Formats: sequence, structure tokens, C-alpha cells
Amino acid sequence: MTTLLVIAKEPVPGRVKTRLCPPYSPAQAALLAEAALADTLAVVAGLPAERRVLVLDGTARDWLPAGFDVVPQGAGPLDERLAAAFSLCAGPALLVGMDTPQLSAALLAPALAPRAWHEYDAWFGPAVDGGFWALGLASPDPELLRGVPMSVPETGAAQRRRLVDAGLRVGDLPTLRDMDTAADARLVAREAAGSRFAAVYARLVPASAGPARADGFRARPSATRPGDGPSPAGPR
Repeated sequence: MTTLLVIAKEPVPGRVKTRLCPPYSPAQAALLAEAALADTLAVVAGLPAERRVLVLDGTARDWLPAGFDVVPQGAGPLDERLAAAFSLCAGPALLVGMDTPQLSAALLAPALAPRAWHEYDAWFGPAVDGGFWALGLASPDPELLRGVPMSVPETGAAQRRRLVDAGLRVGDLPTLRDMDTAADARLVAREAAGSRFAAVYARLVPASAGPARADGFRARPSATRPGDGPSPAGPR
């Protein structure tokens, strides 16, 4: 069976989802990040796996469900930290991030099917912004990630090309949107209807909507429709 990896950062205000600010405050951005992480972990917890591992920058809190091993992220840039995560695995491994609360068992089903690793050597989930949200390797080799440029529009293409150039048969998963900006959050909340993320999102409005309460939330104007959210944050 496959080892499932979730790579994540502890949702601490000022350390996560800073591109949501503004219109959100750092505390609100952390609430959205925590909800996205909790939704992701809940899905992974329900999937068949050899082992479930949270590769964490920070400390696990009460958002972590049972059944996960927690290991610290490695040092260095993201390509090195991803490589270190795969180095923990001796057999097939599938890694996802914390930015896609619309994740579901159905989206990951092709990579977890009984013959998933008979037909493909790698699984790749591209992201709308040019990155990737999932990466699976039948034989985890950290060198397949080291040196891939991260957090640029070409990241996904470069990572997939690295797999193909290594002679791997690559299966493609659906394209998903990462929750990075306020515009992303609005669209992801619609895709993740019924999720914890969507519920938290529905309670938040832009910083211009008035004074925040002590818990970081703001009153929603009566003219605002349920599910609507902040306006886009502008160019990334």
C-alpha cells in the first residue's frame, strides 16, 4: 500500500497565507489555513494507506486527527523539504499539500487504485497557478525533486518534465486551485461546499467591512449573500 504524506506549516498568524493579507488580517488568514489543513487531514485520514505522515513545520495541535505520524520538515528551500519528505518512504508514496481543502477521496482515487502503480511510476496533480498539489512516486527518489524551481509559474511543468525525463510513466490527476489569494479563497470555498474551510470562509469578510471582534471575525453586512467573500487581492 501507499504511504500518504501531507506537507504543511502550522497555521500561526503572520507565518501562513500572508498573500491573503489584505483583505484578511493575519489572524483571519491563519483561521483559513487551519481550516484548509483540517479538511485535508480529514480526507487523508479516511483513505487506505500503509502509513499516514504529517510533514510539519511547527507543532501539531488539536486539528490533527488520530492515525498520523508527525515528522518535522527538513531544512532548506521547498525542493529540499519535499525531497526530504519522500526520503522517509521505502515504497510507493503520495504527497499532498495543505492548500486544497476541496480535496476528496474521488480526486485521489486513480493514484490509490489497486493497479495504480502497475500502470504508472508517478502521479502528478497540477495546480491552476502553474504549481502542483499532488505528487506520487512508486520508488521515491529525492533527486527527482532537488533543483526543481519552486513557487514560480513554471514549477509544475518543470517537475513533470523531470519525471518524464527520468523515464517514468506519469499519470495525471485533475487540476486544482491552491488557496493562496483572496480570489482563490472565494473560488475554493465554492468548490469545497460543506467543508470546514467553506464554513470559516463564509464568516469572514474583507478588512474594510468594519471593526473585527476579538475572535478575528467581522459581522457580515445583511446585503451580502451567504458564501460571498472578499474581492480579489490584485496581482500576485
